[in-house]
Amino acid sequence: MYSKGKIAYQPLPLPDRQEFTYAQSLTEARAFHDRMKTRHTIRDFTDRPVPQEVIETAIATAGLAPSGANHQPWQFVAISDPALKARIRQAAEDEEQKFYDGGAGDEWLHALEPIGTGVSKPHLDVAPWLIVVFAQRYGLTEDGDRFKHYYVPESTGIATGLLIAALHHAGLYCLTHTPNPMKFLTEICGRPDHEKPTMIIAAGHAAPDATVPAVAKIKKPLSEILSVNPSKGN
Repeated sequence: MYSKGKIAYQPLPLPDRQEFTYAQSLTEARAFHDRMKTRHTIRDFTDRPVPQEVIETAIATAGLAPSGANHQPWQFVAISDPALKARIRQAAEDEEQKFYDGGAGDEWLHALEPIGTGVSKPHLDVAPWLIVVFAQRYGLTEDGDRFKHYYVPESTGIATGLLIAALHHAGLYCLTHTPNPMKFLTEICGRPDHEKPTMIIAAGHAAPDATVPAVAKIKKPLSEILSVNPSKGN
């Protein structure tokens, strides 16, 4: 973490050391892969309550992510208040209306057709929790002085990925939502201007009639997303 004074490098013996055999590593990797294969993005939530402690623990997991210079340039705002959720939905739908009225462009709208999205965002009301992710453009000392953050998008992206995995591991479903622009979230969430909203994550339980787009089940095969020891110049 950032410190105003100089902090000397101090190595510590590796804590929580893991020593797996090849077989154990493969078993664990396959088990996690199989668990994550059951993760699905949904838009149909029930209002069944989710304890705040579950959400806090998932966010604590996100906070374990690696980050540039260990500055941890993220902020997560968890919202369960119905009035706040209603404000977010109204503001998001206002932006979505402009998006679908032509702001997105034909190519983008065509790409979204198989996903089945639209202007209406009832999940922002119904899901028991909304988690708004903010990326801090820079940090502030206790005296109000700025200091630089490093690899902010990358760091916040890694933390958000851990959050999604943690929510799934807790038996919850989620939906990532990125209205454009998102400036309204800064005001509604009471965050400072140097924090940029990057995403809304609706989290909760799936409605009995929840569906997923058929196209969402189509994933690129490993051969298309993995290259091992590529030849130089190829």
